[in-house]
Amino acid sequence: MQPTDAPAKRSPDRPRSNSREVLDAWTRALQLTATIDQNPHRLLPDLIAAMAAIQGDAPALISDEGELSYRSLTERINRYSRWALTQGVRAGDVVALLMPNQADYLAIWLGITQVGGVVALLNDQLREGGLDHCVVTVAPRHLIAAAAYAAAARDCQRRTGLAFGIWAHGEAGPALDRIDTAAAHLAADPLTPAERRPVSVSDLALYIFTSGTTGLPKAANISHRRLLTWSLWFAGLIDVKPSDRMYNCLPMHHSVGGVVAIGSLLTRGGSVVLRRKFSTQAFWNDVVGFQCTLFQYIGELCRYLLKAPPHPAETRHRLRACCGNGLRAEVWDEFKSRFRIPQIVEFYAASEGSFSLVNLEGRPGSIGRVPPFLSHRFPAEIVQYDPDRELPVHDAGGFCIRCGHDEVGEAIGRLDAGSGVGSRFEGYSSREDTERKILRDVFAPGDAWFRTGDLMRRDAANFFYFVDRIGDTFRWKGENVSTLEVADVLADCPGVLDATVYGVGVSGADGRAGMAAIVPAADFDITRLETVVTSRLPVFARPLFLRLCPSLDLTATFKLRKQDLQAAGYDPARCHDPLFMYDKATARYRPFDAGLHSQLLNGGIAV
Repeated sequence: MQPTDAPAKRSPDRPRSNSREVLDAWTRALQLTATIDQNPHRLLPDLIAAMAAIQGDAPALISDEGELSYRSLTERINRYSRWALTQGVRAGDVVALLMPNQADYLAIWLGITQVGGVVALLNDQLREGGLDHCVVTVAPRHLIAAAAYAAAARDCQRRTGLAFGIWAHGEAGPALDRIDTAAAHLAADPLTPAERRPVSVSDLALYIFTSGTTGLPKAANISHRRLLTWSLWFAGLIDVKPSDRMYNCLPMHHSVGGVVAIGSLLTRGGSVVLRRKFSTQAFWNDVVGFQCTLFQYIGELCRYLLKAPPHPAETRHRLRACCGNGLRAEVWDEFKSRFRIPQIVEFYAASEGSFSLVNLEGRPGSIGRVPPFLSHRFPAEIVQYDPDRELPVHDAGGFCIRCGHDEVGEAIGRLDAGSGVGSRFEGYSSREDTERKILRDVFAPGDAWFRTGDLMRRDAANFFYFVDRIGDTFRWKGENVSTLEVADVLADCPGVLDATVYGVGVSGADGRAGMAAIVPAADFDITRLETVVTSRLPVFARPLFLRLCPSLDLTATFKLRKQDLQAAGYDPARCHDPLFMYDKATARYRPFDAGLHSQLLNGGIAV
């Protein structure tokens, strides 16, 4: 369906949330999520079906395929449930899903999980080794692939030797059965008592894979309780109404784009506009044309919009809020001001973990806080961290040491507090991966805490700020260097389209030196970059090496993959892009070639 051409009227800007509004938001979230364990066999598709009884023909999902009403969505969910039953899918059986964003993506996994199946949401950009790894990890009974991915599914089956059934969604040739046509012939009415399975909120519903930025993806266990908690929690926090429309261009194989952005609207009668992927050219036309009131972001999405030229529709919208994670402080105010965004709701959460924060107060750059009246239910701490050992620091008694205000350390969330989902760590398909994320005997014998793997700091008002991923921060010249903070400085430089920073070893030097991979624009001028580097970064944080790349490898949620960049390092034999090395004597970057590389390895260049 195409957006309307008529200009949309904007609602008046709402003031920044005051304490009463913030308290109301938390209260709504608590009230909605309190109903989950009161009805342990009521699942997410049941809430959507209940809303269909109220909303009927109101649009639930809007996409290129058209509008799908609440009634039609519920009917499709029931048909896919019956498909699972006809295929003998039993409680706990895994069905893998390899499809791009579209309405049937949601209907398929909701239908299968409604009768006890577990759906593994595969990244539709994965091929060969990455895809094989994920499929082997979950060992599915069936794999459902969009027609365009059917060949990749067959190749995966051949390489792995697994005997799963392959079903195509859409026309993929006579060799494969089509799940969409098979389901279309099944009844759409509510499941009978004989068809229902005793599925509870404690049962496993999905496997959602981590992004794999620092290694192979892990399959996170996601229960029905967690799906409901995400959906109802955010519905309460942003006060979703039936009149709301959420613009969602984030991948549906991840928790934010696939559950939070959708479930929070569909449990409260709103509509979700689905797009296959993010596009700076289409974004504002879509938001205005579909009269969206909300959109879900990833921080880099906001940065890309700011880098784009002014768009005639960028302030003609009806947005009342945007919500997401990763919006950095140096982007926040400019983004809010230029695009006239009334409210930004930044949050932090781990799909599988016990640690979550929400910034309802609109404090720029903060990923949120746990309000004082909830601190007993969701204990969160930041502990001192040793980047060389990649472990928390312990005192003489063997316990972790809490960080002071604005001191950087690893964020952790307690696992043994209360019974709510916020204190549960549901882990991964691998017991070993699960155990590696748990810290034990942290502040007292027998306690257990979830390791976020993220470095943060906390100010005097208890607001948390993301600093970097563990493993990305490195030590150079005796100082800790945050790759994210350096990358933000570089990305602010005129002529730089994108940047990522990582540590590389240098012969004869302790620690790791900084190296930056930069995507230059047509007007890139290295002398301007030198000015920015020397004026805004301390000496130890200035990248020693630069690599000018045509593009950077991103995950589906715009996270940068650094493994290949780090492996190539600054070796001209392995890196065929232009390389430069920083000369601290002149504060200039000079071209770096094989001759200088040899001198550096032999100790002929001081760093």
